[in-house]
Amino acid sequence: MKNILFSIFFLCTFLQIGDIKAQSLVKKYFNNVFNDTSEISKPQFLVYPTLAYAPETSWEIGLSSLYVYYAKRDTANRLSEINGFTFFTLENQYGLWFDHAIYTDQNDWFFLGRIRLQSFPLKYYGVGMNTPPDYLALVDANQVMIKERVLRKIQKNLFFGIEMDFQRLASVDFKPAPEVPAFDLPLGSEGSTNFGIGAGLVFDNRHNVLNVRDGLFSELAYLRYAPALSTFGFHTVISDTRIFRPVGKNNVFAAQLLGQFNSGDVPFNQLALMGGESMMRGYYTGRFRDKNQIASQVEMRFLPLPLGFTERLGAAVFGGAATVFPDFSNLNLKQIVWSAGGGLRFLLFPKKDIYTRLDYALTAEGSGFYLFIGEAF
Repeated sequence: MKNILFSIFFLCTFLQIGDIKAQSLVKKYFNNVFNDTSEISKPQFLVYPTLAYAPETSWEIGLSSLYVYYAKRDTANRLSEINGFTFFTLENQYGLWFDHAIYTDQNDWFFLGRIRLQSFPLKYYGVGMNTPPDYLALVDANQVMIKERVLRKIQKNLFFGIEMDFQRLASVDFKPAPEVPAFDLPLGSEGSTNFGIGAGLVFDNRHNVLNVRDGLFSELAYLRYAPALSTFGFHTVISDTRIFRPVGKNNVFAAQLLGQFNSGDVPFNQLALMGGESMMRGYYTGRFRDKNQIASQVEMRFLPLPLGFTERLGAAVFGGAATVFPDFSNLNLKQIVWSAGGGLRFLLFPKKDIYTRLDYALTAEGSGFYLFIGEAF
């Protein structure tokens, strides 16, 4: 779990110890960001350092960036966003992440995807809902993950197109946790390269993907990982529906229902993984994993809070529930786990209505902090 809570501390320290010219440049840069007076159609770019600590990585130093714009600077088009994150740690781990949601002029084309290039440890707890709370092994591996959707508008707000997913896991090393009994290594423990291609149908009437105040996003996708193109042959169906409704002038009610359903010989790293910074916050990514997952969450956002002295602070409360299972005959609704929490919001780009979120999530097994630009979903 990536924890970047120390970003602000890192910035303040830099300002204190840097030379006068560097201090002036940095202060000017962040003053332009936080007190932006440019017109709404102007593209904006933000870069900021991050500093984190996690037991499996030791200290982590990174650099994050965000670029937002309207195609042809026309605000009738939807807001496009590209964000990146690069990091390295004192344990010689490193990574490069990119995420994007890009709309062309008149929203005729929609490109939605992500890239992950990293050498990063993964905690492996086993498969299923009956796995122990202590991880079985720490998995070191080099990972390449590229997912892209190329979608064409076929009707207003309705897109159809190709979906592709490439995942490679190499140099895999399972390091058993101390005093853990011997266990069978999962499928894919020696590494794999899998390429899936299929089709996706998306309804999307969101205007600002980083902070939706009123809208609906719904995706139904099918991917086939053919043995001719992959180490393992399997199929994946993804259903993701998100609804956003205004409550009063500034508040937003948001809900999401997510399903991932796999069949065939699925490697452990491409099973449905529960947890992370978006769905089921508070759980380590992959704390529970299996061929199938059903997950849901709701969130109430107060953007901004009616404080009187500022209009840049907001808040949110959220809760979620999820389960994983091998097949529908073994779906057990008594094995649902929960996640709940709250957080603060800071209005980063007032003209574009983009907030930074700081969330704290609780689960039956622990908690987690998250600091990101844009809402969780």
